[in-house]
Amino acid sequence: MDDLEQQLRRAFEREEAPPGFADRVIERTRARRSMPRWMAAAAAVLVLAGAGYGYRWRQGQEAKREVLLAFRITSTTLNHIHTQVSR
Repeated sequence: MDDLEQQLRRAFEREEAPPGFADRVIERTRARRSMPRWMAAAAAVLVLAGAGYGYRWRQGQEAKREVLLAFRITSTTLNHIHTQVSR
């Protein structure tokens, strides 16, 4: 083996955890609480507000398309009437 492989092998050798390590890890996980309730509620409000905004935006886009279609139909109809009257 070359030197690099030996260094890697030594670096990745299994080491025993120090005494009390598992207890300290468990204690820290208990000490860290999950997200506070107010933060979860605030996140839910933001998600709902964003969803509502997206829904309203989509409705606006659909209404815009419908209005533009109505304008095109009206324009075509008026042009047809204009050509009929002009004859």
